[in-house]
This record gives sequence, C-alpha cells and structure tokens, in this order.
Amino acid sequence: MTTEATKKPSVLFVCVHNAGRSQMAAAFLTTLSQGAIEVRSAGSQPAEKINPSAVEAMAEVGIDMSHEIPKVLTTEAVKESDVVITMGCGDECPYFPGKRYEDWVLEDPAGKGVESVRPIRDEIKSRIEGLIESLTPAAK
Repeated sequence: MTTEATKKPSVLFVCVHNAGRSQMAAAFLTTLSQGAIEVRSAGSQPAEKINPSAVEAMAEVGIDMSHEIPKVLTTEAVKESDVVITMGCGDECPYFPGKRYEDWVLEDPAGKGVESVRPIRDEIKSRIEGLIESLTPAAK
C-alpha cells in the first residue's frame, strides 16, 4: 500500500468526445512527466475513434496516439484523480470536494484539419508544462 508521501499525483482530462483535446493532453502529460504523474482521460459522450488530425499533429512532435481509444467518463475515474481538468464537458463532469478542478478553454479540434489542430496542440503542451511544474516538486 502506498503512503500519501509516495503516491504519484493523478490527473484526469475530460472533454465531451475524448477524441482530441483530452487525448492530446493525456499523451503530452504521460510523455513529459516521464511516469511521475498518473494520467487518465475520458469523455462524457465518447466518440467511436480518436480524431485523425489530432493523431497526425501529435505524431509531428514524436508522440504516437494511434493506439488510443475514447473512454467513457466514470465517477470512479474522478474519485481516483487528484486533479480534474475539463475541456468543454460543462456540468456533465461529477464534482467531488477536495479535488483540484481546472477548466481549460480550448478550441475543439473535431472536424478540423491538421493545420488547425497544431495551434491547439501547442497550447495544450504549454499548459501541460505548467501543470507538471505545479505537481512535481522535482521539476522546479
């Protein structure tokens, strides 16, 4: 059993379809935190597959998301996470006291070509770098 001192911080990214923004955020956090942070992502109404433009945009920066699948948001995922970052899921995300909630207002990449997804990807990466600094003392 892990103690609070040794427990990795955990982050849940939530958007409606779990096919673009939340998947890119999860992929960046997984890669850039090098395993120091537990990462989850989910959607309130998951799509059938990951946005191909998001997959292509992430591949351009060396991150393979092609194997990911959209996952449904569960109450358990929220309960098990220290930080819940929403991206346009509105009131559909369950709220639990004691969690850190952030709402990241980001353009939805759904239906956009890779040229339009690149700036969203870059904004997500910038926010992820700040999130890592706030969650891992060693990153300072």
